[in-house]
Amino acid sequence: MSPSSAHQQPDVPESPATASGAPAAAPGTTQELAAALHKRLDGIESHLAAAVAAPAAGSAVPTRPAWRRETEAEQRWAVSAVILVAVGLQLFLPPRLTIHPHWMLPALELVLLVALVAMNPHRRLDRSSRALRAVSLSLVAAISLANGWSAVKLVRELVHGASGSDAVQLLGTGGAIWATNVIAFALWYWEWDRGGPAARALGAADYPDLLFPQMQQTGIAPADWEPGFLDYLYVAWTNATAFSPTDTMPLSRWAKMLMLLQSAVSLLTVVLVVARAVNILQ
Repeated sequence: MSPSSAHQQPDVPESPATASGAPAAAPGTTQELAAALHKRLDGIESHLAAAVAAPAAGSAVPTRPAWRRETEAEQRWAVSAVILVAVGLQLFLPPRLTIHPHWMLPALELVLLVALVAMNPHRRLDRSSRALRAVSLSLVAAISLANGWSAVKLVRELVHGASGSDAVQLLGTGGAIWATNVIAFALWYWEWDRGGPAARALGAADYPDLLFPQMQQTGIAPADWEPGFLDYLYVAWTNATAFSPTDTMPLSRWAKMLMLLQSAVSLLTVVLVVARAVNILQ
């Protein structure tokens, strides 16, 4: 052995990784692993945020309730046609049951209807003003006054037994008053619910007065669905026949009181007229 080989190097203790047979970590590997881990966590977080936001952005469910959405204003043809029907029914009644002269209130209603059309000649009821509101409410009040007068006169005749002996004529008169009562209350619901047709189209009311099924559940009507006059006519009809609300619930106090009054008038008219007609037929 040479002198150089005889001179041995001092022993250096092995690291645990070397002793166990695993490769030793290269300089900077720990920092690279930490950076990669942070990057992976950031990616997972961004994917989760996108997954949560995607259903809200692509969902068909509106963020606003149905009564706060802006919709297209309804057309005037339905309410105008029904008002003309009410005028015709009033002219059909016997003169003894109407305010004299017999033609006065029906003529006033026609004048008010023409005035409304002249003030807002558009097909859709998308304008609102104090003048329009006053004329419109005056028209509904005139129809209600004329029909209320006729109903009181008819009930008075029935109570005193002075309604005549013709059952068919009595049923026709009672049916005309009952149908006009339905139209009058449909107009009140239509005019007062959330401020009227123009205000409903703007979605200005914080809360509804009448809650329709289409406003409670999504998927059963278009997203821009809005009740029109025919919907209120249906509400008035069902309330007059069932003497209680059916599918549409009154929420405000005035709506409940109107439904109560309509049910009372309808019940009184139907009971007295039918009872008297049956008595005549017997």
